[in-house]
Amino acid sequence: MKAAKFAYTRAFDVDEAIELLANGGGTAKAMSGSQSFGPMLNLRLARPAQVVDVANIAALRAVSRKDEWVEIGAAVTHAEIEDGVYPPLAAHPMRQVAGGIAYRAIRSRGTVGGSLAHADPAADWVVTLAALCARIVVRSPRGERTIEADGLMLGAYTTVLEADELIVAILVPSETPTTRWGYHKVCRKPGEFAEASAAAYFDVSRKRARVVLGATDGPPILLNEFAVEVASKGAQAAEREKVHAAVSAALPDRDAIDRKLFTACVERALEQSDVFSNLKIAE
Repeated sequence: MKAAKFAYTRAFDVDEAIELLANGGGTAKAMSGSQSFGPMLNLRLARPAQVVDVANIAALRAVSRKDEWVEIGAAVTHAEIEDGVYPPLAAHPMRQVAGGIAYRAIRSRGTVGGSLAHADPAADWVVTLAALCARIVVRSPRGERTIEADGLMLGAYTTVLEADELIVAILVPSETPTTRWGYHKVCRKPGEFAEASAAAYFDVSRKRARVVLGATDGPPILLNEFAVEVASKGAQAAEREKVHAAVSAALPDRDAIDRKLFTACVERALEQSDVFSNLKIAE
């Protein structure tokens, strides 16, 4: 199927892109790698009057370290993170996640900002960045604002972004010697959409403890009480029946098989994080 007609403009700086989106009056959409938006156009599920291509804006393709944060331009591709192209992300947990996104061809064009704006519940970044306590920087004619990653999605393919707002960067915590991290997803075969996923992030130096469920048909679900229990009590708080209870409380409408999948994802993520080895995260 072919996309409906639309005007195409390639923007070369952020201000130009924002102006084009604003002038569209809600009928213009930003596009970067087009790995998610492209199929939506071809299926005519998206019918913008104008597409603003932001893939070549240099400011959106930079990565830098700022104090305890790493700022990632929204048009940085999954493959660039996977390959460790940018030194501030060379040892970051995001490399592990990036390497498991879909297929290499998709990772070579798909971007972090595009994935977030698309807001597919099964996408890897929406759950990962929620777990990492990341922040999303967006800009519009009204200025710049920062959105907590766990507050970006309202539902499947729906976000809090206004029509004239462009994601320009993502702020993720830099890794520390006490960062503990794990991510696991269940797919029918490698490269397919996740049927269940979970991420765990603990950092004793920053007193952060998070366990998050993804691929839930809606926004990521934070298991805050469970994460704090794990951080303070260790392995005894993460026995299978306790993980299952936390998952069941978060997903009351899911059947037994789904709950087992999510329980397994949480267990695997915690195992990867090595959180039980030698750290007490919370008092």
